[in-house]
Amino acid sequence: MLHPSYTDLMNIANSEVEQGEQPVVNSRYSIVLATAKRARQIIAGSQILTEDENSCQKPLSIAVEELATSAIKIKGEENEEE
Repeated sequence: MLHPSYTDLMNIANSEVEQGEQPVVNSRYSIVLATAKRARQIIAGSQILTEDENSCQKPLSIAVEELATSAIKIKGEENEEE
């Protein structure tokens, strides 16, 4: 099971959206795409943005943790992930 849940990650990603605006993340698919892209960046050598950089976690787990702690943000559909 994924911790935090998809619902929690969607709420975190949409937390900065103003009332009445279009949410950045509309589905689990957006979360999967964003975390997979970030995991590929980590595999390619990007710096890990969470506190425990020497962790034995897999790249996807690190990407999920970065999203959950708001270390990375998901931009709208017309933009890319930061």
